[in-house]
Amino acid sequence: MVDLISEGEKNLILMHKLLPSNDRLSLWCYTADGRMLTNDCPEAATFGPAFAALGGMDRVLVHGRASKRPRPLLIGTAIGMQWAAAYECDDRGVPRLIFLLGPAFYRDLSIAEVREGLRQYSQAEFSLAWREQLSQKLDAVPVMSYAIFSRYAVMLHNSLNSEQLSALDLASGEVPELDASRPKRDRHKVWRAEQALLQMVRNGDIDYRDALQNSENLSTGVPVHGRDPLRQGKTSVTVFASIVTRAAIEGGLSPEEAYSLGDSYIQAAEDARDLAELSALASAMYDDFIHRVHRCRTNPDYSRQIQKCCDYIELNLDKPIRTADLAALVGYTDYYLTEKFKKETGLSISNYVKFAKVERAKVLLASGDESIQSIADKLAFNTPNYFIQSFRSVVGCTPTQYRRQQQK
Repeated sequence: MVDLISEGEKNLILMHKLLPSNDRLSLWCYTADGRMLTNDCPEAATFGPAFAALGGMDRVLVHGRASKRPRPLLIGTAIGMQWAAAYECDDRGVPRLIFLLGPAFYRDLSIAEVREGLRQYSQAEFSLAWREQLSQKLDAVPVMSYAIFSRYAVMLHNSLNSEQLSALDLASGEVPELDASRPKRDRHKVWRAEQALLQMVRNGDIDYRDALQNSENLSTGVPVHGRDPLRQGKTSVTVFASIVTRAAIEGGLSPEEAYSLGDSYIQAAEDARDLAELSALASAMYDDFIHRVHRCRTNPDYSRQIQKCCDYIELNLDKPIRTADLAALVGYTDYYLTEKFKKETGLSISNYVKFAKVERAKVLLASGDESIQSIADKLAFNTPNYFIQSFRSVVGCTPTQYRRQQQK
């Protein structure tokens, strides 16, 4: 064991010289049966146990035993962290030492996204205290594109084994399936969240953030498995752009403008160099389509002041909206705004607000499982009963009845 430790440390020093210092990637050395020998990770107490608990070490050991001279292995996890493993083999092709590179993220991830991923694991695997500790260490994890990270993994393998593999020779470790005791992805919920996203486009609803976040929490995109996460990301953005384009046309955007815009975003996705760029592109594309539909649905007969009030209402459906607030926004008296608003829109301010909130409630009811109480609170109705009464007056049925109709 002493010889292995000293050899592991020596190789770790040599490997580290191959990596640019500004990339902040850590190196780890294990025996062939998974016992830690040494590492240079400043946060080893956090990320070492994480790698094992996320199933990484099990996959490394299984892969190492599956064949002679195993290829380098890329390992993804449910919280977006990635590692790479390379095996130093003896003359028979049997691994003697395992070298690990990482962790790194494919793209910038928020604390909320990591915590959402951790919800797939039981508290026995990750205690609440450890989850909080991990959240505080995220800044120590570099963000690195698939292309660069895979290049480092191959470089590590080639240096250890005097071979000349390319990135195409990488093995890809699947993220483990959740066991039967954990909830599996509800595809019906994914479909409903997708319908909410598309309805936001059709309506030109510029207050779409919650619907987008809900959809991202339920699904990360098209479930195509392959060696290249970047290729998978491009496929997801292409599909997303295609369905958003059609929803925008249904919302009133001209086919010429919608298809041209969709094509330009699909081309930009093909040209993207990493997953962070793709993520930003998808968000920009969705926002662009929403605002274009919003503009084309805007009544050209509305004055600038009344349109400003309508936009304010759409963006503040989660708050009580008073005539005095709108009047102050556009510099009118309450009385003058009330008369002008009714003349241009055909509705009183209170009815316009009620209709806008009910339209948002319809999206929430159809796309999720939130309680009536929760939706009433989210849309700033005074009581659930008032929400039910308002909803019935506009739609002709109760919120519960509407949800049942939509989920048949």
